[in-house]
Amino acid sequence: MAREKFQTLTEQMFYILIALLDECCGVDIMEKVERITNGRVSVGPGTLYSLLNSFEKEGMIEETMVNGRKRSYKITVSGRELLESEFQRLKLLIADYQEINNRK
Repeated sequence: MAREKFQTLTEQMFYILIALLDECCGVDIMEKVERITNGRVSVGPGTLYSLLNSFEKEGMIEETMVNGRKRSYKITVSGRELLESEFQRLKLLIADYQEINNRK
């Protein structure tokens, strides 16, 4: 099952899936990740295409267009579920931190 493979997402994985809420190609994904994170997170081409391949094999994203070497992708329902699950997990981490920090 894909959720087991992607038990937790790296920042790069998380932001790639966010970028793919709208259809886009690899170069657009890299630019969107940098823009969304104000340059804090960047994704190089090797990492990007490796992750895109893994996400596609697991059904998290789908290829939507091929124009020569340019390929576009979009997140699937399974990918959205994974992204939402990761978002909820991160919120729990924040809540745990806030609870412990407020005790001090």
